[in-house]
Amino acid sequence: MRLRHKKNAEVDILKSPYCIDVNAGKDIVKGKTYLELGMGKGQFIIEMARRNPMINFIGVEKSATIVLKAIDNLNKSVSINSKDVDSESIEKIDSPDERRNGPIDNLRFMCANIENIDSIFKPNSIDKIYLNFSDPWPKKRHEIRRLTHRNFLKKYENILKENSTIEFKTDNIDLFDFSLEEIKYSNFKLISFTYDLHNDPLLNADNVMTEYEEKFSKRGNSICKFIISI
Repeated sequence: MRLRHKKNAEVDILKSPYCIDVNAGKDIVKGKTYLELGMGKGQFIIEMARRNPMINFIGVEKSATIVLKAIDNLNKSVSINSKDVDSESIEKIDSPDERRNGPIDNLRFMCANIENIDSIFKPNSIDKIYLNFSDPWPKKRHEIRRLTHRNFLKKYENILKENSTIEFKTDNIDLFDFSLEEIKYSNFKLISFTYDLHNDPLLNADNVMTEYEEKFSKRGNSICKFIISI
């Protein structure tokens, strides 16, 4: 169900210590950093941040209303203690066990248009990108808007470090086939892929499901995934 736009959402998200201003993107990256582009309500990236406290995560979403929902989901999933979360920067965590059961302070959200991603983050600053159940834009005339289009792949290439990866998941086979073809027009190399993730013991190991992945899997849809490297 599509969320109704919340009035003043753009202002409200910046009141949260978990949200960073889009203009701070070039200064926010400290240490190993993973991006999820089109994070939705945050289920995937919240769990990834919880499981990997030594890695910094940034979830990017265009809709401020959806970012607000992700912030709400994060607040519900952790018990915030009296120690404030630092909203100015993401600090490297000293101990893997220090935050595992407490506040998730290796996660930030950003409201931004992914079309501008290579102007938001510095070149060679990101270690991994996740693209989960991106809008398939099914009409041929809209294919340039797909987040796996060669134009977007070029933007990702600019901000990724050498030997970094992109992980892409979808239940839309047409989008998946399109995306596999687009790789050929980029500098990325295909590392692995499957048309049936949940029955692939290698690629499904430690898989974290998104909201859409759970929804589509319950309908009997197969989940496709690939990993590419630059």
